[in-house]
Amino acid sequence: MLNTILVALDVTANTPIAKSELSDQVLKTLQELHLEARSKVVLAHVVPSNQSEVEVVVDRPATDVEHFPYSQIEQQLHAYQRRLDGESAVEIVIGDPAEEIVRLAKIHNADLIVLGSRGLTGMKRILLGSVSSQIVEDAPCSVLVVKPK
Repeated sequence: MLNTILVALDVTANTPIAKSELSDQVLKTLQELHLEARSKVVLAHVVPSNQSEVEVVVDRPATDVEHFPYSQIEQQLHAYQRRLDGESAVEIVIGDPAEEIVRLAKIHNADLIVLGSRGLTGMKRILLGSVSSQIVEDAPCSVLVVKPK
């Protein structure tokens, strides 16, 4: 049985149509799993950090909190949460997306991670890397990757 499912969604304050459609596809796929009523769903979003720990300057915060659209991201996640049946929670964290999703899966003892794939190919995939591939490799549980249509 799937007791806890971590759903990684890529939402931003001004979500582009492609990201919004992929998040919708991820939620639709989750609903198609026909989870049991006692399953818990954790909707998560990772705000990528722009600096590595080595580059952090002591007199400057690592994240520009003033420009961080936390409330807008939270509102979007809560809108997705209202579409779910059963118990659910929302997590917003800052860091490397793949590392943070794997970390959240461990914290919540997830049985499954569901996330979308940006569908990068060729040079973009080499330069930007594949978050979904790294999660599949490092995750402590099964991973369901939803490809864009």
